[in-house]
Amino acid sequence: MPASRRMNHAAATVLIAALSAGCTTATPRDVGTHGGAAPVTDPATSAALDAAIAGDHRSESSRARDVYRHPRETLTFFGLRRDMTVMEIWPGAGGWYTEILAPVLRERGRLIAASWDPDMDNRFVQDGLAAYRAKLDARPDVYGKVEVVALHYPTKMAPVPPASVDMILTFRNIHNWMPRDAAVPMLQAMFAALRPGGILGVVEHRAKNDEPQDPEARSGYVREDYAVALVESVGFELLGRSEVNANPSDTKDYERGVWTLPPTLRLAEKDRDRYLAIGESDRFTLKFRKPLD
Repeated sequence: MPASRRMNHAAATVLIAALSAGCTTATPRDVGTHGGAAPVTDPATSAALDAAIAGDHRSESSRARDVYRHPRETLTFFGLRRDMTVMEIWPGAGGWYTEILAPVLRERGRLIAASWDPDMDNRFVQDGLAAYRAKLDARPDVYGKVEVVALHYPTKMAPVPPASVDMILTFRNIHNWMPRDAAVPMLQAMFAALRPGGILGVVEHRAKNDEPQDPEARSGYVREDYAVALVESVGFELLGRSEVNANPSDTKDYERGVWTLPPTLRLAEKDRDRYLAIGESDRFTLKFRKPLD
């Protein structure tokens, strides 16, 4: 095992052991908990969000996810402003959040899409990058200013100059990094990219808090306390939590993990109506800050 992999695996082991022992130091006492999010204080950003969400560039399948992902409330909670430099981590092949971020930031801000390593000899990566590029190219009026860079452990770890980004957003990605021992170095790269005082917004599938954390997150679910400890371990401070993406109907005990639920529906027609009725996963929504010092 390479030294870097041993180090990251050891860090994860320490986190899991601490949580299993009932450690609660991961969550500061003064962290706010929010059932939703206050309205955007900047009227121009608020109007831009509404226009982006209603835009004709979004497909019906994308709009169908709004009821589960609450993009307006989520981005409001993170404190998005239309004049920010924002880096979206791993937008995937479909760029669901890119559809909203790109038009909001187009005129006064900057959107950097930090995606997979284009030099990888991997069909999934190559197909995904091609699909994302095709999406951007199809609507230059919406996506023409999106900057695509690579952030992929261990090959591409410096996508932007240090301290050059105001906000970094990652949606349902921590579980992808855990089996590759990539979570710590990916978070370290984000910490380096953010300016002091910059914001990291995290959304992830929430595991049950009374069961041990699988270090490889094979079900796709991550304990919230584990995620907080992981992000804080690289230097971030937790500012607040929102329950805007919570789903109490999610029992988190499915045959094919979180991908049993929509939109993946990995079991195809088996119990399809049941999983559609549950909806997308229960998710935690966390707001962190890079300290000013």
